[in-house]
Amino acid sequence: MPSRAEIVSFDDSPGPPGANPWVLGPPASGIDIADPDPAWPRHYDDLAARIRGALGWRVLHLEHVGSTSVPGLPAKPIIDIDLTVADPDCEQDYVPALETIGFRLTIREPWWYGHRVLRADEPRCNLHVFGFDSPELVKHRIFRDWLRGNPDERDRYATVKRQAASEANAAGEHVMQYNARKQLVIREIYHRAFVAAGLLEE
Repeated sequence: MPSRAEIVSFDDSPGPPGANPWVLGPPASGIDIADPDPAWPRHYDDLAARIRGALGWRVLHLEHVGSTSVPGLPAKPIIDIDLTVADPDCEQDYVPALETIGFRLTIREPWWYGHRVLRADEPRCNLHVFGFDSPELVKHRIFRDWLRGNPDERDRYATVKRQAASEANAAGEHVMQYNARKQLVIREIYHRAFVAAGLLEE
């Protein structure tokens, strides 16, 4: 399990020199923020059933995370899912099976908690793969639950998301620059959530 210090800190260090996380090349520019869709939880349920059917007991845990998991929050219309496996570096244990149900490996970051991303269409999904000891799994749940339980924070984040998307689109940026534009506010929200959870002091 990750330590408290790992959960409340953020690893902003770059990857190893020359490392390229993009398996299929970097994403195209353009950020599409959609109004909240009550169908998103159902899309997650459908995707989760497909993933469990493909991987069986290799699924240690599945979690709907990201903005589509927060009712009332606008989002890119892409379902974000955290998949916990025993060892994300053993791609042969899960990638081929996921490919048979329409996923494709697009990001490989073994230096960052073994992180991989596989993407699928219909419905669109980003499947984030981590090992069970990754603090990111805990962070994502805390952030989601905090926004679910605090409408004012959800609405503040919604405003920041729309502004960041507008600025990123005007500059011809892709999703990584869009995420960077939100980072300061995201860290502020995390801080309040960590304090409320007893993980940090005021």
